[in-house]
Amino acid sequence: MDYKEILDYSLFEYDQVKFQVNDVLELLMLLGATRLIIWLVSKYLNRKIKKHVIDEGKGYSITQIIKYFVFTIAIVIAMDITGINITALLFGSTALFVGLGLGLQDTFKDFVSGVVLLVERSVSTGDIIEVGELVGRVKEVRLRTTLVETRQDIIIVIPNSKLINDNVINWSQNRKATRFSVSVGVAYGSDTSLVKQLLLEAVKDHSMVAKDPAPSVFFEDFGDSSLQFRVLFYSHYLFRIEKVKSDIRFSIDQKFRDQNVTIPFPQRDLWVKQWPNDPNPATP
Repeated sequence: MDYKEILDYSLFEYDQVKFQVNDVLELLMLLGATRLIIWLVSKYLNRKIKKHVIDEGKGYSITQIIKYFVFTIAIVIAMDITGINITALLFGSTALFVGLGLGLQDTFKDFVSGVVLLVERSVSTGDIIEVGELVGRVKEVRLRTTLVETRQDIIIVIPNSKLINDNVINWSQNRKATRFSVSVGVAYGSDTSLVKQLLLEAVKDHSMVAKDPAPSVFFEDFGDSSLQFRVLFYSHYLFRIEKVKSDIRFSIDQKFRDQNVTIPFPQRDLWVKQWPNDPNPATP
């Protein structure tokens, strides 16, 4: 038996589908070529990312799109190698596809949304996003779902359609420092100039607060029980900003204690009115 007979040896045969040894070799070559193309693309994009030609999120999106495209072509070629008539399969399965389409509307919508996210890059890997009350870092944008890591180090799986249809705040979109604030009230009669100075010191002393733009203080209002102040600052540390705010509040409290600046609590005065015919008048 020569090599040609070996290659033409039938391993599986059903109706008009005939699977031979050479088909196995072609499929293995197709698989190797597919993996090689994806590896070369990933390596090329990683080199561009390291040289800062493109950012990491853009590189990831391009890699995913090319990967899905190459795998789709590979599947079509593999079906052709095995002798499966794609046209007949599609026409013969029309009713099945309609049924699946009706049953998998949400899944299909998530797939389409995943393609939109990868193309538009409104949400990319590494972005800090806020969806409703959820704040987290995007770990991976998949074709159907997106993995988001919360500040509690919990991985949340979000359907891609939710990121397309709902209001999503992307704190990382402009790639600049984001503005945050901390509010505090002080007692009436406090030295407002000293309060402003202490608030600025508390913010500027923190290593995770940006120097430019510079922090600022606003005298917001005359409250019922206190003078209301708000200190504004910028930071690049978006994901752990709650810890930054906590540190600033600790610092403000300590500085106020050192300078005898009082943070008041709400107080109410109660007056008891004595009625003329009250048999048991209240005594002061």
